[in-house]
Amino acid sequence: MAAIGKIRSWGPVLATVIGLALFAFIAEEMFRSCEATSNERRQQVGEVLGKKISVQDFQSLVDEYQDVLKLSQGRDNLSEDELNQVKDQVWQQFVNETILEQEAEKLGLTVTDEELQNILKAGTNPMLAQTPFVNQQTGRFDVTQLTKFLADYKKAQQAGSEMAEQYQKIYNYWKFMEKNLRQQTLAQKYQTLLAQCLISNPVSAKMAFEAQNQESDILLAAVPYTSIKDTEVEVSDADLKAKYNEQKEMFKQIFESRDIKYVDFQVVASAADRAELMKTMNEAKQQFEAGQAPAEVVRKAHSQLPYVGMAVTRSALSPDVAAKIDSMQIGQVSAPFESKYDNSFNVVKFIGKSQQPDSVEFRLIQVAAETPDATKQRADSILKAVQGGADFEALAKKYGQTGEKQWMTSAMYERSQSLDADSKLYITSINTLGAGETKNVEMSQGNLILQVTARRAMVDKYDVAVVKHTIDFSKDTYSQAYNNFSQYVSENKTLEDLEKNAQKFGLKVQERKDIFNSEHNVAGLRATRETMKWIFDAKAGEVSPLYECGSNDHLLVVALTKIHPAGYRDLADMEDVVKQEVINDKKFAKAAEKLAGVKDIAAAKAKGATVDSVRQITFAAPVFVQAAGASEPALSGAVAAVKAGQFSPAVVKGNGAAYLFQVLSKKEREGSKFDAKQQQTQLQQQALQAASRFMNELYQKAEIKDNRYLFF
Repeated sequence: MAAIGKIRSWGPVLATVIGLALFAFIAEEMFRSCEATSNERRQQVGEVLGKKISVQDFQSLVDEYQDVLKLSQGRDNLSEDELNQVKDQVWQQFVNETILEQEAEKLGLTVTDEELQNILKAGTNPMLAQTPFVNQQTGRFDVTQLTKFLADYKKAQQAGSEMAEQYQKIYNYWKFMEKNLRQQTLAQKYQTLLAQCLISNPVSAKMAFEAQNQESDILLAAVPYTSIKDTEVEVSDADLKAKYNEQKEMFKQIFESRDIKYVDFQVVASAADRAELMKTMNEAKQQFEAGQAPAEVVRKAHSQLPYVGMAVTRSALSPDVAAKIDSMQIGQVSAPFESKYDNSFNVVKFIGKSQQPDSVEFRLIQVAAETPDATKQRADSILKAVQGGADFEALAKKYGQTGEKQWMTSAMYERSQSLDADSKLYITSINTLGAGETKNVEMSQGNLILQVTARRAMVDKYDVAVVKHTIDFSKDTYSQAYNNFSQYVSENKTLEDLEKNAQKFGLKVQERKDIFNSEHNVAGLRATRETMKWIFDAKAGEVSPLYECGSNDHLLVVALTKIHPAGYRDLADMEDVVKQEVINDKKFAKAAEKLAGVKDIAAAKAKGATVDSVRQITFAAPVFVQAAGASEPALSGAVAAVKAGQFSPAVVKGNGAAYLFQVLSKKEREGSKFDAKQQQTQLQQQALQAASRFMNELYQKAEIKDNRYLFF
């Protein structure tokens, strides 16, 4: 009993201990849950209507689209700008698909397999013409080619053939096109459904016809707002607030944006750097003039343009080099010159100029035997037979080859960075042989019996050796620039200090308003993703650390000046726009007061109005008034409501002036004839175009979160 009593006496303590233990357990689980949620959020590229996409899934879509572009364009890589465009397109497609799928699901809209098959059988969809399954004779998509490919693809996958990888690429390309074809068809269905909600009738058709074809000639009296000084009107805070509330919907933005001020310093070569590089250029010039082998001079100078020892067309030369040789003689060496085109120093030796075909048709027979002597003997025998009139293709087939004709163009080789001796001999032989001539070309791995069958488009080709060097800064120059910029950033921790002391360091503060996180760079500089992350994580008034960016040649510091959250921009942001609207309102009131009681054009002119005639005004198109320098839809509408011979019943408020007018005449546009059926069809087409803008409305309500800037 004593023991039980003692245990009971510990009750409050035990309860506290157990409570703390439970709290610790629950808190730990909450922490783990929050951490897991945070980690998940950090891996999300974005969200649309509650549907999230992870960075892995987004990258898979980007890779898929890249592969499609590479295959369709026959390319190995995309540039940075092209890759950014791909990412933007993939994101936009994800947004559009997510929005459309939800809307279609509400309405029960789908694209069935049967519908897709019917589209393939018809073969008229423009998207199908971009696939490899186009009949070369008809130029149209051929579903039988697709069916055959799918069967062959399945066999290749099962057999594990060498072509399986190539088949897989084409199959992936087709699946991408098929997916987009379904999406396009679903969007067309939705758009058509919306368009059918906007109907036309004979009455609206007649009104639309008249709006387009009834023309009015008027005598116009205008009092431009520019004729009234801004100082003649007073704008109060109440006026601004009232106008802001009136036009508030115009000031709505879907996504958050931020304003920044920044200092960007580009590191460039110093005078010492340029002088050091000029030594290399002068040495190259001297070596060219001394007659040293061009290839050796170019190699020793570490030129950015290799010398392959072949004449090329003008288009293969860089623009600065092409322009330089226009003023040079063959054999001449240029003095070192600077090119703004690519920020380089250059020395050019103009070795030769010749006329060669841009395209050559040829055929060949490869000859190889057990020994070099046997190869030469066999090649001589084949050459003798061809020159004696033997059938070239028959001889080629005798040696297991086709001997078929093929074309070589200048573009196929003239941008090569290097050519081995065999390649150079091969190309030179093709270019220098005349049509119908045959040659035995001795290569390191055998012989070629080469016959040229046709030559086309004789063009000038240039043999030019170039030593080209970008004018780069040295490590010392960069280090000095970095230290100077680093000192500036470390000594100025506020925007006020950055602005006050920028000039002392030879720097300039610049401003950029409304930067969105969907942008790919800051201040037009490459490699600024970390800067973008900082901008959208910082608070107003903060100053960033120093960033090295661009092509490792820019130093950047950023200050965040203001955050504009999604929603309505505040009056302070839009004050200039709103104030101008208020000023125009007040100027119109003054102009209207001046024109009050005016009943004809002469009286308006006496009040100081500018008078001019304006012809062919229609209701459907806003008239442009030269005196006001503005497009005036309100004036077009007012003129349409006044009969011929009548004077405007009231002063018209325009974008650039106050107006009164006299309608001189009204008439149907020459050659116009009302066709109710045709006009109704036109209105239906306009309705379809209007319905095509449905995505803008849905986009604003999709609760889109775009976090791409965190990853790409």
